[in-house]
Amino acid sequence: MKQEHPPIKFGKTGVLLINLGTPDSTSWLDIRKYLKEFLSDRRVIEVNPIIWQIILNLFILTFRPSKTAKAYKKIWMKDKNMSPLLYYTKKQMEKTSNYLKDENLIIDFAMRYGNPSIKSKIKKLQSEGCENLVILPLYPQYAAATTATVCDEVYRTLMNMRWQPSLQIIPHYESNPLYIEALVKSINKKISEINWKPDLILASYHGIPKKYFDKGDPYHCYCHKTTRLITERLNSIEIKTTFQSRFGPQEWLQPYTDKTLEELPKEGKKNVLAICPGFSSDCVETLEEILIQGKESFMESGGENFDMVPCLNDSDDHILLLKNLIEKNI
Repeated sequence: MKQEHPPIKFGKTGVLLINLGTPDSTSWLDIRKYLKEFLSDRRVIEVNPIIWQIILNLFILTFRPSKTAKAYKKIWMKDKNMSPLLYYTKKQMEKTSNYLKDENLIIDFAMRYGNPSIKSKIKKLQSEGCENLVILPLYPQYAAATTATVCDEVYRTLMNMRWQPSLQIIPHYESNPLYIEALVKSINKKISEINWKPDLILASYHGIPKKYFDKGDPYHCYCHKTTRLITERLNSIEIKTTFQSRFGPQEWLQPYTDKTLEELPKEGKKNVLAICPGFSSDCVETLEEILIQGKESFMESGGENFDMVPCLNDSDDHILLLKNLIEKNI
């Protein structure tokens, strides 16, 4: 008797948009679970893992979740019961999928930390017949702690698969003309909406420890390259690059965003517009750290006007960029 081969789906290409991640809710337990996964990544925290796990579990994961939960509660989208980062990443996936209508192309999204996981989405795409896999890390400027750790998790997943799909990883795009154009247009749009003229535009990027830069991480250079290209397009407005979200006692990339916001009014820069070009979606780092905490600090230091340009989120210009990046790599 002839044995029937089980039906197998095949012939499709899967595209996975991958962002940093988000807790499932603002509860202490969900925040702790998310922080534990994030801060256990050895590319994020490059110290002795045994010592770090003691510090992490005894101290950081005991006290930090409460503080982080307060920040998330300020920006949580209560009507949708999700974080802005999850909301906009889903929107980016849906709109990009609508732009690239192809029955042999499946576009999905995953998070490096939290849910939905990279592992679960790669397995799902393969079960749907994806023989080719295209990964798009949503980090314009490459860093080992962001882009590289996405790649690590993708490779780890493939290592445990008997039938691996082909793999293509879309590289950093800090100087892509469509990316720069989208940022410039978003700045001009915000300037047209406010009734004051900025003395300075603060381009705030997520920081990394200085020792990572000293070891050869190119992130710092890519951030300055993006700022330079925006400046060349805007001409008349000064743009200053700073770095935010430092963590722990060691030195990080400088100048620091929070310290700069405290100093600018003393330098006569009392009308400041901020932008966070390194974030593809608005999140706790942009909405709470910059638009709430940063604004408060700036105004208390003598500032007069402060606002923030939204991240590119699911804007048409951003979707056009993502579509272009994908088309070039499939």
